Amino acid sequence: QVQLVESGGGLVQAGGSLRLSCAASGGTFSGYAMGWFRQAPGKEREFVAAISRRTYYADSVKGRFTISRDNAKNTLYLQMNSLKPEDTAVYYCAAGQPSSYYTRLSLYDYWGQGTQVTVSS
Repeated sequence: QVQLVESGGGLVQAGGSLRLSCAASGGTFSGYAMGWFRQAPGKEREFVAAISRRTYYADSVKGRFTISRDNAKNTLYLQMNSLKPEDTAVYYCAAGQPSSYYTRLSLYDYWGQGTQVTVSS
């Protein structure tokens, strides 16, 4: 069993920053592609960023968000800068087999419980 636990969410003013963390256990962290997704109320879950051999970002967050991982600590991070109200959502981390389609939800086998990010205007 692979467990993923997100943390670091909260309430922040527009233009501010947050750093999300995802602690992994129960698997070989370095062998997984890792991703961040988010879901706003009434909306479908959408891709935010992923990291495997390279990093990948949704156009909506490119230049503002940075995904990284510390394999020694089995932890995934998402540094979010210049936050906008439209970034408000529940953020989920996910783990899956390395793939060419990192933006697709179906390629991720394990998911965290999510952490709420709220950006006020």
